[in-house]
Amino acid sequence: MAPVVDPSVKRVLSAILLLNLVIVAGGTVVWSLGGGTWSFWDTVYYAVYTVSTVGFSELPGTESHTGVRLATGVLIMCGLGAIAFFQSTLTALLIEGVIGRAFRRRRMQKKIQALRDHFVVAGCGRTGKYVVEELASTKRPFVAADRDETALARLNGELGGGLLYIVGDATEDHTLVDAGVKRAAGVCSTLADDRDNLFITLSVRTLNPDARIISKAVEIENEVKLVRAGADSTVSPNRVGAHRLVSELVRPEATAFLDHLRVDKDLNFEFVEMPEESRWAGKTLRTIPIRQRTNLLVLALHEEDGTYVYNPEPDQVVKAGSRFIVIGEHKNVDKLRELLEQK
Repeated sequence: MAPVVDPSVKRVLSAILLLNLVIVAGGTVVWSLGGGTWSFWDTVYYAVYTVSTVGFSELPGTESHTGVRLATGVLIMCGLGAIAFFQSTLTALLIEGVIGRAFRRRRMQKKIQALRDHFVVAGCGRTGKYVVEELASTKRPFVAADRDETALARLNGELGGGLLYIVGDATEDHTLVDAGVKRAAGVCSTLADDRDNLFITLSVRTLNPDARIISKAVEIENEVKLVRAGADSTVSPNRVGAHRLVSELVRPEATAFLDHLRVDKDLNFEFVEMPEESRWAGKTLRTIPIRQRTNLLVLALHEEDGTYVYNPEPDQVVKAGSRFIVIGEHKNVDKLRELLEQK
């Protein structure tokens, strides 16, 4: 496949080609009208300094060649036009690059400022890149932050555009604030150094005490430190990778099914909490019309004390604060939330 050339670059190349054509054509015409008085290269050189308006003297003997003088006048006019076209095209390219980049960044900042309850991915390196791709596949709003603008632009292109990102050091508070961390529902810190992840965890917990913080732990022994610093959970890529390898080895069908649920746009696991003021709080599962109203499958209940009730019986009492673990379409999950919010 042939490489795609930017239209702005094409215009500049066209302007350069036009300028060279004017010079060569002008030199050729003067050489032809001179009837051998001057060499071809002399006339081309004459065309160069004529078009460039340097102001060297005319070729010797041009006073006896009226046609050459007329051709020189035409050459000057065409040359000035070609130079003006080249300069305007080059200026437009520079302005489009600088102003266009500033405009796109400003528009992106406005979109980020409008986000609420989104996620922030701090670092888009070897791990962060895949975190961004996974979040994009779930259609959840998020902002990526990394100091490498080239890597962010490349990742944006791989995702088909639309990636919201902040160029800056994710360990600095102002970068996190620009990414909307104060309004974020959660932050994922994926830097390659545990010290940086620790610093980000401390900063996020200070800026947004309610945010859920998930931190990468390069060294397993640092997981405790990250949790003490404020992380809700830590993930060791090496350990998770080992678990995944074993799962693929001993139960590939179950792994494939869970992967399908994770990336399916319409189907997923969801946790839905029973509100305190709900009319259904304290009622049995049988009396709550979940299946009839939402067509969701209740897999388990997560009680406030941290215990799980798997495949709950119809007579299971659902207390306020208990969380349903359901599987189904996102739109039906919204229906369940509306149902449970009834007073």
